[in-house]
Parts: sequence; C-alpha cells; structure tokens
Amino acid sequence: MSDLVEIVDRYIDMWNETDPVKRRILIGRIWSERATYVDPLMESVGQAGIDAMVAGMQERFPGLRIRRTSEIDVHHDRVRFGWELGPEGGPAVARGVDFGVLSADQRLETMTGFIDHAPGMMS
Repeated sequence: MSDLVEIVDRYIDMWNETDPVKRRILIGRIWSERATYVDPLMESVGQAGIDAMVAGMQERFPGLRIRRTSEIDVHHDRVRFGWELGPEGGPAVARGVDFGVLSADQRLETMTGFIDHAPGMMS
C-alpha cells in the first residue's frame, strides 16, 4: 500500500509542480506510456499531453494547489481518492474525487476526475 500512496502523492505533486523539467520527470515516473486523463474540464492522452494539460491548469488557476483530502481506496488495479483545489493554507475553491487504473508495472494508466464542487470554475 505504501507504494500506492507514493504514486498518488506524486500525482498530486505533479499538479502543483511549476518547474516544467521537474514536472516531466514526475510524469515519466508515475504515468505509463498509454496515459489518459479526463474530467469535465480537460482531457489528455500520453505523457506529453498530461504535461501540457497540467501547465494549462496552472495558467488558468495561478496560485492554487491540489491537496489530497482522503485516504486512498484501492481494489484490484483501481484507486480512488478525494482532492481539493485552493490557495496554500486557504480554503478550497473546488473539490472532487479521482478514479484511476494502474498499469501492470504499477504506474497510472488512466485517471478520471469528478468535480463535486466548483462554483464559477466550470465555465
């Protein structure tokens, strides 16, 4: 389980990493080559697509950070955890749940995000 916690925590770090080189290193470590991500606002394919998507999110919501808000629920090759988006040390402006599938080598292969609360951010 600790390896899975590490993967999910590095996934959260990926969303917050503003240095493009460090972010691409994180992405290569935690995402498979067949990586896909989708949520109501964004979608991407491949490690380069994930990187571009994260950079776009940081540009759209400068100064906001993702935080994991729940334990990690896991069965078979599936993971689920809660998250929130907000300023460092400040209240959340959005929150949701992500559901992921792991590859055979224990990297993220797919992630599907659901946004539970995000007033004004869905436009």
